[in-house]
Amino acid sequence: MEFFSQTYVALRGPTGQIQTPADTIGKLVGRLSPATLLADRRAAVLSLKGLARDCKEDVGNQALPGLIEVLANDAEVDADIGKAVLETLNILCDEEGGSSSLGFRNTDTLIAQEKPLHTLFALLKDNNFYTRFSALQLLSTLLQNRRQAVQGYFLTAPAGPGSIIAVLEDKREIIRNEAISVVQALISQSAEIQKVLTFEGAFERLFGTITSEGGVEGGMVTQGALACVDGMLRFNSSNQGYFRETPLFPIVSQLILLPPNLRLNDPAPQEFALQFWDEQKVTNVSLIMGIMGIFVGSKGSNAEVAPFSRCFLEIALASNFPTVLKIQALRLLPPNINFSLTDIILTPYMPVPETNGEEWDRLEPASALDALVELTLHGEYNGLDGSKRTKEGLELRTSAATVFENFVRREEVSFAIVQGMVPPEGSHTTNNITPLLHALILPLASGTPEPANVTATQLATMLFSHLLRSSPRAKGAARLIMPEPASATADSSAFFVPADGAPPIEPPQEEDLEKDDPQSLLQIIAENLSLALLSRSRADTSDREIREWDRLVVSYMSLLSQWLWEDPKSVRDFLEAGGLSVLVEAINQTSEVDTLVPGLCALLLGICYEFNRDAGEITRRTIYPILGRLGVDNLIGQITRSREDDRFRAIGPDTIVLTCPQPAIPTSGHAVSRDEAEIWFDWAFVDFWKSNYYTVQRGFSTEPDQASSSSSGQSAESVMLIASLRDVIRNQSEEVEALQRKLKEATAAHAKEVSDLKGQLQSVSSQLQASDDKRKEVEKEQEDLLVLLDEVTNKRKSDKAKMRNAGLEVSDDEDDEEDDDEEDE
Repeated sequence: MEFFSQTYVALRGPTGQIQTPADTIGKLVGRLSPATLLADRRAAVLSLKGLARDCKEDVGNQALPGLIEVLANDAEVDADIGKAVLETLNILCDEEGGSSSLGFRNTDTLIAQEKPLHTLFALLKDNNFYTRFSALQLLSTLLQNRRQAVQGYFLTAPAGPGSIIAVLEDKREIIRNEAISVVQALISQSAEIQKVLTFEGAFERLFGTITSEGGVEGGMVTQGALACVDGMLRFNSSNQGYFRETPLFPIVSQLILLPPNLRLNDPAPQEFALQFWDEQKVTNVSLIMGIMGIFVGSKGSNAEVAPFSRCFLEIALASNFPTVLKIQALRLLPPNINFSLTDIILTPYMPVPETNGEEWDRLEPASALDALVELTLHGEYNGLDGSKRTKEGLELRTSAATVFENFVRREEVSFAIVQGMVPPEGSHTTNNITPLLHALILPLASGTPEPANVTATQLATMLFSHLLRSSPRAKGAARLIMPEPASATADSSAFFVPADGAPPIEPPQEEDLEKDDPQSLLQIIAENLSLALLSRSRADTSDREIREWDRLVVSYMSLLSQWLWEDPKSVRDFLEAGGLSVLVEAINQTSEVDTLVPGLCALLLGICYEFNRDAGEITRRTIYPILGRLGVDNLIGQITRSREDDRFRAIGPDTIVLTCPQPAIPTSGHAVSRDEAEIWFDWAFVDFWKSNYYTVQRGFSTEPDQASSSSSGQSAESVMLIASLRDVIRNQSEEVEALQRKLKEATAAHAKEVSDLKGQLQSVSSQLQASDDKRKEVEKEQEDLLVLLDEVTNKRKSDKAKMRNAGLEVSDDEDDEEDDDEEDE
């Protein structure tokens, strides 16, 4: 108590004299000198902390150098003064929401030299709660104000990396939470710091935090840790390569309950497919999916990331994950899909009605391709909410269509799918209806089109155009498709409107027994286009009904434009199916208010004229005078106006779903949600249109006998020659691929033969070595025998000599033999 009294008197000055804040701060600054006692310096810092909030500018101008000196000299010695000076500096550097520049100015003073920052990083290793927490708060403030400068000091600080790892290992929740926030700021846009922390074991510490917090069921701590992992991996190929080699990589998907070693034909466990969700869990799972997406979209071993791609398909096509996560999963799949969607078997689920999503029915297993097409055509859960055009629901379906487009980008895949819709060769019957064909040829009903059917047909035209685009083989197969007639019902019967507008007359019942000749798919689409144009032109059609019919018309013409491009045979079939009169009548509509329909009709008419090169009833000479009556300038103007339409200009690679304009929706007759969305085009068609519309415009001015404008002035014979050369190139490419396969097989067989010969050579070498060793042994034995023989011979001679000397009789033959031997010698 006496200490505070003395301090108060010292600060107050003589009795009765008014003290200004500047005077008080000046006296307190004098007590920060190292010459004063530690207790005095501590009291001065505490007093300055109290004044810093109200007199931030004065304290910063006068006391900041002294506070920095106290930080460098006393903070590591005394925990109390360390806590006080850190909190005071944090107050001075805090920008207070950006209301003034004092915080930035004080920050610049503090970080002018490296010693204060190095001291700050060293204080992070102090296990004292208040010191460590206050140091983290100050570091967070400095990173927010001057991140790049602080990052530079971190890389040169001796205690930098170790201090960050130390705070990540702290068991106290408040310290760990603040540490995660600091790490997020510290690694931002700094590949070097990301690498340093990676090799210090940051990934292991962060995943340990995630696990201890309950995985994806955790709260903000889990979210922050996952954000740190994402920040250390994204745009950092070095860390990605390191992470691939750690045991953490294969178990990332396990955080969302999907086993990492799930085989291709094994169903996903139910605890993964059916989960309970809240907002925080959605955020956490989204971060995990983003981490997996980094590796799926990067270059590397396909086998390593195959489980992640499988995980995305399971999420999007066979789970109860929220729609926003399903959209993310589809968009994270790579554009160059290098695995077969037909080989992956999924087990979809359906919610039981009136159970609020708590009970689910398991459906029959299906291939990923079938599930993808089903999702595109009808929406989630087999079209449970297919009639609702929410922005989220349409984005999910168009994302699935994009995945389908990427999958069928290879011509052999698209041709195989289209070929599967063609009746067997030699058969005169129609082929079975696939879900895609069914949605493509849905019969048009009278009155207002059903929204679910309109959307299904729109997306079906997009899927089918992906199959045909830039594939002459697929277009040729598509001309042979003869779908079975769709069953007509009271609600979905073929719609015919007589010219006078009277109700359609029911045909006699006996005529129903007569079976019409089967129509090709191209004829059915041309007929549906005609009926849709006729329906939208009725006088009693409301604005909303016209907009629905317009969607169908735009979808049909978008498909036909891409189908007929560079395909004379399809152009001939379309014109013979009555397509010319349909287009001309739509262009001649004087009361037309929607610029898209006549513009697309003009585009399609130009394509028909440009590529009408096959002999038929309607030739280029037939169409040319019609172009003159319609007016070339008028046709070009129609195309140009459609290009300027907002629904066309708004389309981008990632922007297909548009918000439905409220003024275009009537306020009565049909209740529509204000968040309703719509689709008109996909980016593939917009890109096709932008690439080719100029060719169509030039074609309008081309004489019937002139060369096609799309062939840059070449003759018709040259065009046919180019087409034939394309076929030759394609055939040669197939032959090259076949030869390459044979070469691989021959190489493999040769390698096996070489391996066998090497084995035989080694065996023969072993046998030869053994034979050589045996021969040497035999030679040695022979030498020993010769030596022995020589010794025996000499002994015999000696014995004979002794016998002669003894007067014994020696045989003559032996003597002769001995003489011969001596002569030989």
